[in-house]
Amino acid sequence: MPQRRSGIQELRLTHKRRLHNLDIKTELRKTVKSFTTAIEAKKTQEAKSLLTAVYKKIDKAAKVGLLKKNTASRRKSYYSRLLTKKA
Repeated sequence: MPQRRSGIQELRLTHKRRLHNLDIKTELRKTVKSFTTAIEAKKTQEAKSLLTAVYKKIDKAAKVGLLKKNTASRRKSYYSRLLTKKA
């Protein structure tokens, strides 16, 4: 535990940021999971609508700094290829 007042405040901020980042990561994982299950079930219309949601979540994670820009771009490319290959 920090002793100084600024350290205590920083700990509080770090905790809030960690929870916020965790929310973004879990939402991204859930969306990707539902997208991949829709592809495996051969529901192309549902997968197309979920692909836009996946893009949105990936862009949000990249904007906040949870993913690097190239990583986000690579994942978006991978998911679009996955959709076109399975469709």
